[in-house]
Amino acid sequence: MRTDHAHGMKLVILGRDGTINRYRDDHVKAPEELDPLPGALEAVARLNHSGWHTVLATNQAGIGRGLLDMASLNAVHLRLNQLLAEKGGRLDAAFFCPHTPEEGCDCRKPLPGLIQQIGQRFDVELAAVHMVGASLTDLLTARAAGCVPHVVLSGPLGGLEAHQLQEVLAAVPGARVHADLTACAEVIIQEGRRRIAQQRGETLAPDTQAGDLN
Repeated sequence: MRTDHAHGMKLVILGRDGTINRYRDDHVKAPEELDPLPGALEAVARLNHSGWHTVLATNQAGIGRGLLDMASLNAVHLRLNQLLAEKGGRLDAAFFCPHTPEEGCDCRKPLPGLIQQIGQRFDVELAAVHMVGASLTDLLTARAAGCVPHVVLSGPLGGLEAHQLQEVLAAVPGARVHADLTACAEVIIQEGRRRIAQQRGETLAPDTQAGDLN
């Protein structure tokens, strides 16, 4: 699996609900409903400080269903960026699909259209991009787009029994599993550092921080 960085840009694509903020069955419809997960904002900032660009990719069928409008979604993402800025982090962009499943678009995850848009916007090879989400949909999207797939258990998958989780993961062989975005960010950062050290012929001391579950 390729993990080099085309054009020198290091990019992580992040899901939103269950990855950065708590998942809500009724959608995040207003800024006050945005509830960041513990450590998630700091994890984004840590990626940024280590040279990684971060971009949001989220399905927002609530727009198509009339549960919120574009102004409300923009307000939610403005609040997210404000909270990130307080931690020293940022999102380079927020890409979203406003369609319902019935509309048959090509940008609703797990189809790869939204991720391909990101690749084109930032001029990166998707095989070099890490994609982090909290659902099977996110994993399937990463696979369809050719990204490096990561899943965090801070969303709906965290409530599954071990055998149920394994059934989900079987759909995307090679997917990386992490307790939360903090653990995932550390793995991505440390692997990047090791790769650079190897290219320079240096040896990096083993990491003792949070990491993979498997």
